[in-house]
Amino acid sequence: MRPDGFRDGVIASASLRRSVSVRSRRILLTGASGYVGGRLLPQLEALGSPVRCLSRRPEFIEDQVGSTTEVVEGDVLREETLVRALEGVHTAYYLVHSMANTDDGAFDAQDRLGAENFARAASAAGVERIIYLGGLGDEKSDLSVHLRSRHEVGRVLRESGVPVIEFRASVVIGSGSLSFEMLSALVERLPVMVTPKWVHVTAQPIGIADLLAYLVAALELETDESRIYEIGGADTASYGELMQEYARQRGLRRRMISVPVLTPRLSSLWLGLVTPLYARVGRALIQSICHETIVRDDRARHDFEFEPIGVREAISDALANEDREFAQTRWSDAISAGGTDPAVFDTYGGLRKGRRLVDSRQSELIASPADAFAVIRRIGGRTGWYASDWLWRIRGFIDLLAGGVGMRRGRRDPDSLRIGDSVDWWRVESYEPDHRLRLRAEMKLPGRAWLEFEVNPSEQGCTVRQTATFDPSGLPGLLYWYAIYPLHAAVFGGMLAGIEQAVRQESKAAEA
Repeated sequence: MRPDGFRDGVIASASLRRSVSVRSRRILLTGASGYVGGRLLPQLEALGSPVRCLSRRPEFIEDQVGSTTEVVEGDVLREETLVRALEGVHTAYYLVHSMANTDDGAFDAQDRLGAENFARAASAAGVERIIYLGGLGDEKSDLSVHLRSRHEVGRVLRESGVPVIEFRASVVIGSGSLSFEMLSALVERLPVMVTPKWVHVTAQPIGIADLLAYLVAALELETDESRIYEIGGADTASYGELMQEYARQRGLRRRMISVPVLTPRLSSLWLGLVTPLYARVGRALIQSICHETIVRDDRARHDFEFEPIGVREAISDALANEDREFAQTRWSDAISAGGTDPAVFDTYGGLRKGRRLVDSRQSELIASPADAFAVIRRIGGRTGWYASDWLWRIRGFIDLLAGGVGMRRGRRDPDSLRIGDSVDWWRVESYEPDHRLRLRAEMKLPGRAWLEFEVNPSEQGCTVRQTATFDPSGLPGLLYWYAIYPLHAAVFGGMLAGIEQAVRQESKAAEA
């Protein structure tokens, strides 16, 4: 079994208690700004060991590290910058991968150069162990450039003379991983998929929590020699089966029509068209997943004391973690005054964050946060929605005809709220007095919807941010959002203006 506390990349501190000798060892983490490195960092910090992060742009990760973690500037492509980073280091994690940084396959040359530089510098600094994450694949077969490069990096690191623990993993399933995001984008957007033959290739996916468990456990592995571990989850599955399982858990029906004519190049172009985020790694990614990636050497199961989970639980964990991460987003921080941040893409239909669609707007009020929130707290029921109430009633009537709850439930109390209260067709999901209110829609929808209000103090008084979020269920959900989006200015824009007007009126009444 996995250690208690593991769930989609999060480990409870209690499960990370280590010996005094481990806590005294300095750890260097490369790739802390990447997907795996970013999730590994807080777990290493929880060990109590001194942690140092190597970054080409320290300012990008300084706000992500703990107060005791050191961030040093350096680049594995410039060996002279590694001397300070590796000074006094016992164990170094090598999680550097340049596949997305260059075109036409040149990434393998950069990977080789980076590994050679790091290997020499680690040996010179007296590093006692390197932990490296590579890719799973049978070396006897004609591997892709990407997988050959992953194996070559491990070989270069071992040739340094420093003992290397190399993990070779297949598809990583976790919220935010490249493989999972690609899977999500394809299934969410395409009810019918004309798929190339690589969707039938077998893989042995591993959940991100299990992958991190291996990486952490390698710190205490009792060996003074290099070892290669092939790691994977409890199940083998084709990419098509992964898509079908994702669709099942999301309540989507998907049909796949396989054709033999899509070459890796054509497949990468198709993937880039359907999921533009992955166009930058297109051909290398497709060439890699055309190869079977299953565990043939099960030594990892004997040397590490836990059993990885299967595909169904890994996908469930990833979806649950997506919801938690999104629910914890503070939109006053996540969206700049200009309306976007690097993680949110501005398009027609609002902002896109992952698979969710967001319509967020903000207003400055000359009032205290408590006064502004008092108006928000009374929303719905007899008070109404501060604008376009007739549109809300029409939508409620349509919901009733569809078998939904409509607007008939009203409110438990006209002035107070608590978590679990109904507000017309909404349910109070989160409530922080004078600060935050999040409502979850219970009307009939092709997806899930939330409406959130966040009030924060400002120099003039306070800011009110209103955020409507929709998690579409496949293509019908997307069509629904984009069809009603023109009404958002009237409904949500008018609502925010109505709240501002109500706050002013109450302020004037209080002064009188």
